[in-house]
Amino acid sequence: MGERARQDVAPSADLTPPRYAGRLKWATCALTPFTRPTVIAAVELLERHSQASFDQLVLRLELEDAIPVGTALSVAKKCGLLGRAALQRPTHVIQTVDGSATLAEAIVREAVRMLRPDATQTSDVTLLRGLARDGYTVTWDDRQRQATLRATLPGEILLPESDDEVRQLLTHFQFATPLGHLGQAIEAHTRGDWAAANGQLRTFLESLFDDIARAIRPTEAAQRLTSENRRALLADIGFLASNRNEWTPDGKNYINGLFKMLHTEGSHPGLSDEDHCTFRLHLVLVTARTFLRRLYYQK
Repeated sequence: MGERARQDVAPSADLTPPRYAGRLKWATCALTPFTRPTVIAAVELLERHSQASFDQLVLRLELEDAIPVGTALSVAKKCGLLGRAALQRPTHVIQTVDGSATLAEAIVREAVRMLRPDATQTSDVTLLRGLARDGYTVTWDDRQRQATLRATLPGEILLPESDDEVRQLLTHFQFATPLGHLGQAIEAHTRGDWAAANGQLRTFLESLFDDIARAIRPTEAAQRLTSENRRALLADIGFLASNRNEWTPDGKNYINGLFKMLHTEGSHPGLSDEDHCTFRLHLVLVTARTFLRRLYYQK
């Protein structure tokens, strides 16, 4: 096996074209720990503030230049301005009582403080699902009064950055079909349709490997009639590494094992449907990023 299957490490800046400049390097910095849907969900939850408490929030977020205080605007309209500011400058660093944080992170943490332990309202559930997708969970103290945000996975995995990077690489290669399936999977996860999300994740990964095969060997890929045969083609040409057990002729390998797991129905004992669906989403994102990076540097 040559360099193809080894090009999935963080790249150097001189290999990065303008349309993709800095993205892989940025993905090692955890500057944006939350994805756009999670930030938007946090902003929507902050509509619970009164006028006075929202004005205090504005000061804590150092946004008095962007959001007017007072009662001239409703809290809902102020939240609209807050959401715009968060999406326009998500990596802008501010000072909080907990130390330095990006504006997006500070907004999410402010919203987490307003979550309720029973979490039955739609706004609460939407934020909690977004946090789960991004690799975070919320716990409460013994009196069920103070919420704390905790990472559920090692920081090196960087799920929000993985999601963003995967989308950018799919766009870079013009892989429209897998991009569409990934978007539908995340939308289904957001609304709690676990079966639909799982189905879209399977289809996303299958179409991703199909498109990779077509991008590398278009003529040979067209002659392979099934997705599994196209994955075997990727192994034949060295894109999938046999010495890493990514693909082996006997079928006992990572890729086949992943597809078998994605085709199972229902949750694992001890895990809810939501937990298992979130686990699948995380695993698929990290896997897709690895092979899209490999394709990018092979090209």
